[in-house]
Amino acid sequence: MLYNRAMSENKLTHLDSQGRARMVDVGGKPVTERVAVARGEVLMRPETLALIREGALKKGDVLAVAQIAGVMAAKRTAELIPLCHPLAINQVVVDIHPDETLPGVRITATVKTSGKTGVEMEALTAVSVAALTVYDMAKAAEKTMRITNVRLVEKHGGRSGDVVLE
Repeated sequence: MLYNRAMSENKLTHLDSQGRARMVDVGGKPVTERVAVARGEVLMRPETLALIREGALKKGDVLAVAQIAGVMAAKRTAELIPLCHPLAINQVVVDIHPDETLPGVRITATVKTSGKTGVEMEALTAVSVAALTVYDMAKAAEKTMRITNVRLVEKHGGRSGDVVLE
């Protein structure tokens, strides 16, 4: 696990000196290439995973719809998370793979931008909404699915440098 100086600082940047919430001023920061990768899983019964793989659910192709939902969510993160900056995103890639060892699906989102602030929230939002979409589309077959382990696994670029957690 790679840590950097930003991780050792215990300063909450979204609070002003009186403890009130604020949007961080990124105006003086340089534009740099930034990348974030997030992951998560949706756990389910093997029978539910088989239905998803076979395309046998009434709502359609679960993995394709969840992939598009994740991309759309990344682009709308600033509308969902109150203090996030709206960003011009260069690329969003959402990969969703069935995994019998879970059993369930593994979701990975990679988001890239050239900007003054990172895309960690966009990657996490993409994974979260893709997972929610899998749940929504498969809930008729199984209501006991669990969305789990949504986390940032990599971040590159910016003043605080690289963070690699897996």
